[in-house]
Amino acid sequence: MTSSDARVLVVWLPDWPVIAARRSLELTSDQPLALIHKGVVFACSSDARTSGVQRGLAVREAQLRCPQLLVVAYDPQVDARAFEPVVASLEDLVPGVRILRPGLCAIRARGPARFYGGEERAASTILEALARADIPARLGIADSVFGAERAALKTNDVTPLSIVDVGTTRQFLSAQPISTLDDTALVPVLRRLGLHRLGDFAALDRTAVGARFGEAGLRAHARASATDRLSGAEHTPEVDFGVDVIFEPALDRVDQIAFGVRTASESMVDRLAENGLVCTALRITVTSESGERRERSWSHPHHFSAADVVDRVRWQLQGSGGGNAGLTSPIERVEMSPARVDASANHESGLWGTSLDERVHHALARLHSILGHGAVATPSLGGGRFLNERQVLVAWGDETPTSKRALPWPGSIPPPAPATVFAHPRPADVRGPSGEPVEVDARGMTTATPAWLALDRSPALKVSSWAGPWPVTQRWWDADAHRSAQRFQMIDSEGMAWLMILEDHEWAAEARYD
Repeated sequence: MTSSDARVLVVWLPDWPVIAARRSLELTSDQPLALIHKGVVFACSSDARTSGVQRGLAVREAQLRCPQLLVVAYDPQVDARAFEPVVASLEDLVPGVRILRPGLCAIRARGPARFYGGEERAASTILEALARADIPARLGIADSVFGAERAALKTNDVTPLSIVDVGTTRQFLSAQPISTLDDTALVPVLRRLGLHRLGDFAALDRTAVGARFGEAGLRAHARASATDRLSGAEHTPEVDFGVDVIFEPALDRVDQIAFGVRTASESMVDRLAENGLVCTALRITVTSESGERRERSWSHPHHFSAADVVDRVRWQLQGSGGGNAGLTSPIERVEMSPARVDASANHESGLWGTSLDERVHHALARLHSILGHGAVATPSLGGGRFLNERQVLVAWGDETPTSKRALPWPGSIPPPAPATVFAHPRPADVRGPSGEPVEVDARGMTTATPAWLALDRSPALKVSSWAGPWPVTQRWWDADAHRSAQRFQMIDSEGMAWLMILEDHEWAAEARYD
């Protein structure tokens, strides 16, 4: 491939996450805004940056620098959804748009340059079209994707287009700092090796880089040496498989509403099948006559049939009871859309027909429809520092709530996890070599070496090996829910391993390593 064939045009929309959030929340542009992700600033508006707010700043520090700052949680889904119309407008001008991330996309420059009569004319056409749609954009053109991206990032409001001449992209990148690679794991290592510019890194032998840094190093080396190329699938507009059912007049009976959505459910499932897809997670939004909206996501162990969709609508309307328990006013609109889809080939029936777990699912679904939502539950793994808190029961068909999912909880047990977790810790007694009680003092040291272990008042067994203590503290700010304990791992003389916990001077077995 020649240099001219490899030319890439990158379209960059500055502050796109902020623009998307403002449009989604209908906020005015005169309000300083910061989007927060994992407790720090992910993106902020230009007026917030003028006050000293910057990416990576803690929320409290950002608010201290800009008291009028509006803080909003960053939602990548909002970011991506708002970018779809922008990409659609680009595809009206040039084909083959590839999304690098929301707010940044790349296009092979050769085709548009031939059609519009040159790279500069093609870029000007794109800029003018986006300006008419009130979308501020900047463009960069170079021999590589990373080079074009860096060229776009160096533009400004006065000069929104930057073109790096053919064959000079590597020279253009060579003087830029190594931090532009934006790799938190690789950049510090390269700095310690004395590589402070992209040109220093690009000068290294590619084989040696791969042997030392692996695949991540090779990708970074390709960017630094301007040899990364535009690859991957072109952007494919998302097909909207959702369906809406409007009731005029509004209905107040669950059975009537369920009957009314049956045809729409069949249509949605059939359209998915025509595209070789099945729905594995479903989002249902119910709007009442009073304007109340109820949205819920449902999951399925296999995939939704039309009858399954109708069942979920009925369960959502019924709430936690039967009949009309969940209705507060007549329903005028039901929206159903797939939240997650999968290829239908992955869900074909087995050679001998329906599998056992599908029959179990149908039985549980039948019980659920009879007893009401929440009467049938399945276990799920949640988050927490104490193991019995991680056993979460979720209503059949519901997804585990975000607040209960397995998260990186500080103080939790690292893998491998114990095989048997006791719903209620088993009372135990741990003694030292002379039979003295084992405690943990204020400095976190044991008062005696654990030598004997007895569970449930059974005969004591000798402790052959032990490790700990590891402190675990929960809700130190809440006097009612505060818990503070010490964990130990112990192996008795019979070879059984235990996870022990010392809390309020009382020993207990929290789990067993089978």
